[in-house]
Amino acid sequence: MSTTREVRRRHIGPIGTTARVVNGGLMLVFGANGGKFEYIHGHWQPSLNAAALAIGLLGFPAVLITWQWMRLRRDQTRLEATGPLATAINIIGFALLIAISFVPAISYVGYAAFVFYGASMLLAAIRGYAGCEVLAVSNWLLHRDDQIGCLVLSPLDQLEQRLHQSRPSAPTSGA
Repeated sequence: MSTTREVRRRHIGPIGTTARVVNGGLMLVFGANGGKFEYIHGHWQPSLNAAALAIGLLGFPAVLITWQWMRLRRDQTRLEATGPLATAINIIGFALLIAISFVPAISYVGYAAFVFYGASMLLAAIRGYAGCEVLAVSNWLLHRDDQIGCLVLSPLDQLEQRLHQSRPSAPTSGA
């Protein structure tokens, strides 16, 4: 058994990283504040939503880690659900979670989705993870690189990769 650990390289460039930091930060702050941005005398008054924070930072990741761990007990192969159907299911799931934020009695669950996706995007930016943020936490903790289709960031990452590949490499000096 090898004790050496594989060095992880970044799979996203500066555009993908910036997109994740900006979107992730905005989503995290929006969800943590329960969708409210109150200003009193020109100063922002944060009002943290403890339920949204707890569910978004602990509950949703726990569910996904448990699901991924149970799947791994049956099948150790890499999950590669990046086709149109998987992407559509992912987007519909996200939209349903976000829609819950409009139901006052359980709006904290919708805001928790913003917290979860925002925090996951920030983790993905730090780690250079190019996959959908849904699996960023569970992949990190389980040392995996499973993939689920992502409608927004996957096309951005592919575009950035094509731009990077189309640039001519710097000439080497013959001295």
